[in-house]
Amino acid sequence: MDGDLTLVFKALADPTRRALLDRLRERNGQTLGELCGELAMARQSVSQHLAVLEAANLVSTAWRGREKVHHLNVVPLHEVQERWIDRFETPRLRVLSAVRRAAEEPEMTDQPTFVYVTYIAATPERVWQALTDADLTATYWGHRNESDWQPGSTWQHVRTDGSGTADVVGTVVESVPPERLVLTFPGSDEQRSGTPSTVTFTIERDRELVRLTVQHRDLPTAADTAAVSTGWPAVLANLKSLLETGRVLPQAPWEFAAEPRTGQLADHD
Repeated sequence: MDGDLTLVFKALADPTRRALLDRLRERNGQTLGELCGELAMARQSVSQHLAVLEAANLVSTAWRGREKVHHLNVVPLHEVQERWIDRFETPRLRVLSAVRRAAEEPEMTDQPTFVYVTYIAATPERVWQALTDADLTATYWGHRNESDWQPGSTWQHVRTDGSGTADVVGTVVESVPPERLVLTFPGSDEQRSGTPSTVTFTIERDRELVRLTVQHRDLPTAADTAAVSTGWPAVLANLKSLLETGRVLPQAPWEFAAEPRTGQLADHD
């Protein structure tokens, strides 16, 4: 038993692994790609952390069709609680925990996150190219996404009207072709003065399709969240049409959507 608990303590010692357990506690039965979408980390690194959690019996896996899903196993944690925690004064510990949470709450933030998933009849490589090729983005987005796409590099969302104006200038946080791209996405004026939001593109093969997940995090206001919730679906609808038919939609889909405030998610001059 002590050997098993050694693996448990080793697994719990890493903050990333604890974060993965938190994700599964919030929503059990997630795929590797879904778990990666919550962390600014390469798919291979997350897979290695999950292997440690599996070895400690804190995570179990099962196949759902062709997808491997991960489930939280609380039995080892219960054994730790029975052996050590229950021997302390549980009511006193609960009071201390409540006091600590109350003291931390004023510093906590609850900034909105927008998540959008679409399925595209293409390869992961083609989807990656559509996100990073300046000419392709100009075709379906009305802006050129320009960068060398290396971590730490600048990327620009440049108008195609010949003015050379960049409506968004951000940083490439992570670049793992053709699986994952993470960018800072400064948008509205009030956001530029603080911490920029972050956009994560996760590209996963799903049988004959590609599952593209876009997660826009740390949006400063509910209005920004509402804006990107119309902007991203419009842009991705045009991307999907271009990759599947070779043509963009006959009418720009963002013409039906409200004007976005956080970044220029559509072709607006």
